[in-house]
Amino acid sequence: MTGTLTRAVVGVIAGALILGGTPVMAHADAPPVPSLAWTDCGDGFQCATADVPLDYHDPGGPKIGLGVTRKQAGDPTRRIGSLFLNPGGPGGGTDDLVRLFSTTGPAELRERFDIIGFDPRGVARSSPLACQSQDEYTQAWSRARSRPAPGAFDRALAQGKEFADACERESARLLPFVGTEYVARDLDLMRQAVGDEKLSYFGISYGTYIGTVYANLFPDRVRVLALDGAYNPETYANRPYRYDFGQFVAVESALTRLFDWCRRTPAECGFGDGDPRAAFVALQNSLDAEPVRAADGAFVGNGATLTFNVVRALGGGLAAWPEIAQGLLAAQRDRSGGLLEAPPASLLAANTSVECADRLFPTGKAQLRVQLTLASVVAPLTGPAMAYAVPSYDHAHATACTQWPVRSRSRFAGPFDAPTAPPILVVGSTGDPDTPFPDAVALASTLHGGRLLTYRGEGHTGFLNSRQCVGEHIVAYLLDGTLPAEGTTCED
Repeated sequence: MTGTLTRAVVGVIAGALILGGTPVMAHADAPPVPSLAWTDCGDGFQCATADVPLDYHDPGGPKIGLGVTRKQAGDPTRRIGSLFLNPGGPGGGTDDLVRLFSTTGPAELRERFDIIGFDPRGVARSSPLACQSQDEYTQAWSRARSRPAPGAFDRALAQGKEFADACERESARLLPFVGTEYVARDLDLMRQAVGDEKLSYFGISYGTYIGTVYANLFPDRVRVLALDGAYNPETYANRPYRYDFGQFVAVESALTRLFDWCRRTPAECGFGDGDPRAAFVALQNSLDAEPVRAADGAFVGNGATLTFNVVRALGGGLAAWPEIAQGLLAAQRDRSGGLLEAPPASLLAANTSVECADRLFPTGKAQLRVQLTLASVVAPLTGPAMAYAVPSYDHAHATACTQWPVRSRSRFAGPFDAPTAPPILVVGSTGDPDTPFPDAVALASTLHGGRLLTYRGEGHTGFLNSRQCVGEHIVAYLLDGTLPAEGTTCED
């Protein structure tokens, strides 16, 4: 499911064609390439700030600073260029991924590329977006439930409005400019800033959408794009209810498979006494009826926060299943553990704001009511807590986005086929709860040069769950553009 006006630019706005609610960018002066003054971060990595246009319709106007991290290639004599990374989200900063990849990532990539990432506008070191405070957000979760209840729709609508209004109140200057089109334009300026003729890029989850938009804006500037945990760009941007429906189904299916494992291996799982599904529902209901509170009475968690944290944890795949089971056991046994904690407001402010900027949600209440009802029907264990609670993660944004107060200037509505770009590697995992496998199939089919690599297994993304097989194919492609054969499937 995890990251911002004044000088007129001739011909940009005047006479602009409106496509999907966003002005199509007409000819404008090329924005200046940022100058990167690299300094030692203090641990062998290099840090810099890139000043880029706040609004690409006004490239000479106000700027926004983007935090950048780099680890230089281990073998400069064999250096290919820079490999840009993005961990997804939306709302994920790149610093941790760059450091992890530069220490434990594939050795050949670390030797031959500068590993680099920048926090997207509105995220982490790049003017982070704010909506509700953590206290306000936690209090909103204290009113959520894991089962639909009378009045749930009206409460969800009101909480969505409160969240959206808080985003406008706290981040009004930035909100029109945080959509993915501008992030892709930032990426192209970063490519130029490091001196690369063409882009080498590895995007995970939401990072695949950044790469897809880049390939359609700048197809002749692509060297290689590896897109792992893919979005279906058409449904994501233009048919969001259909896109979210697929994620509700995928999450519920992943939880069902975890419970199947618990039934098969009760000693290893430890949760549920032979019926983990019934035990989970009983735990949700118990926590909704009597939320956990600290000694001073402050809200800690309830059935809805438990559900949210389980949904997020399912992305860890098989390796995460024992930890999830132990977390459920702790919550059941003594009402403790990390699965109860309220979600982080800072991450989800960016996650929601970027998606509301990117996606064309219907504004009708009747359609929203149907969508939330469907979520509860197809995902009875996880759907209500995500659909009716305060706006949070990925498929839980509709109540805010249908009431979003700001019109985005950086929404990319397509087309998404990138007909003149070089071949692009798309990776999909059959058991992915965050980016369902059919989305990877759709992206590979949409891109004129898309090639699908399938990971048959659990968890979010192929690379993070199949370092051997998927990892080898990604490395080969990033090094020299070698694609796996049609129909290749990994089963580590």
